[in-house]
Amino acid sequence: MSATEATTEAESGPWWKGVTRYQWLVLLIASAGWVFDVYEGQIFNLTRHDMLFDLLDGDEVGVKKYGDMFLGIFLLGGTAGGLLFGSLADRFGRRAVMVVTILMYSIFSGLTFFATELWHVAALRFFVAMGVGGEWAVAASLVSEVFPKKARAHASSIFHATSVPGTWIAATAAIIVGTNWRYAYLIGVLPALLILWVRSSVKETDQWKKQKEGDSADKMGSFQDLLLNKRWVGRAIGGVLLAAVGLGTFWSVTVASQDLVRERLIGQGVSSEQAASSAKFAYGLIQALGGGIGLVAFGPLCSRLGRKTTFIAFHILSMIIVPITCYVPQTYAQLLCILPLYGFFTLGIHAGYAVYFPELFPTHLRATGTSFCFNGGRLVAVPVLLYSGGLKTADLAWGITMLSWLFALGIIVMLFLPETKGKELPE
Repeated sequence: MSATEATTEAESGPWWKGVTRYQWLVLLIASAGWVFDVYEGQIFNLTRHDMLFDLLDGDEVGVKKYGDMFLGIFLLGGTAGGLLFGSLADRFGRRAVMVVTILMYSIFSGLTFFATELWHVAALRFFVAMGVGGEWAVAASLVSEVFPKKARAHASSIFHATSVPGTWIAATAAIIVGTNWRYAYLIGVLPALLILWVRSSVKETDQWKKQKEGDSADKMGSFQDLLLNKRWVGRAIGGVLLAAVGLGTFWSVTVASQDLVRERLIGQGVSSEQAASSAKFAYGLIQALGGGIGLVAFGPLCSRLGRKTTFIAFHILSMIIVPITCYVPQTYAQLLCILPLYGFFTLGIHAGYAVYFPELFPTHLRATGTSFCFNGGRLVAVPVLLYSGGLKTADLAWGITMLSWLFALGIIVMLFLPETKGKELPE
């Protein structure tokens, strides 16, 4: 059999055909890191009411005010860490920077156990976010480089879909600890154990080593090359806007379902404690299940329909499902039935960032560009988050519905970005 025939046969089979044991190992390690990335973000979302209620001595107005403010700080920290560590990963390698980012978010999460002042929480959340923002970009770049073209979208969507186990672990931890929120942050120290696995198992990719030894070595991780080279700058800006839509709506729309469930139950006469527990279950387990299916499905849909079509379809369907969820269900049981669809579309979009962003940039800028898009999107999303708190104060359902119109911007942005289906990674 000729080399051409062998390649054709491999490409015509199932996407996993030909995937090596090492490639699966890289996906497993990258996913493990992302599981705890998500845990670090979600555990605050799930415990912030109890945490702030404790630190603010029962000031409910302050709880709402500082809750969104600290989420904004988390987005800023993710932006700073993502930009810094993304560039360092292109310069010094994926493995070394992955170790640093995992260690960073593990340590500062554990230190949250000792927080007694609001500024303690603000500073610690910022540093946790720096590690989280950096680790995602490095891991996404690593997976895209290790897997072959045919399997890349599937593997990348599986990688990002492991956010669901992270959410489940966070939801379970939050339910178990109840109002004793400090103990939930001690669990965040566990990812530090991943460092030994990363150091012993992960190798630098052939693409990165080739660039390190080639003519592009002096441009590796260069923001100047990313933003002044007309071939890459349009992709970078478009990627930032696309991510801003997803991240802005995640924190203001997807996550807001927890508040929607809690307020609906309290309005029906359920106690605040029981309503909070039921809301955590609805959001952290039921909605997350639908979101996980959406994340896993995004990769195969990208492979079949193309990246652009899949992104546009998910944005349109998100705009439809949000107002339906806000106004149609009248009981808790009805909400539990529709929340999986809510999660499927509004969360499923996010797998596309792990699939698409690494495909937009060459090896010497892959982690830098991927991080710039995803974490630059965090920065652009901060005003949305700060504005959303006031918008949802008067009427939560109406505020969430208005914020869902941000998905329309994602549709417009996607029209101007290139299709990468079936193409090799740029060099």
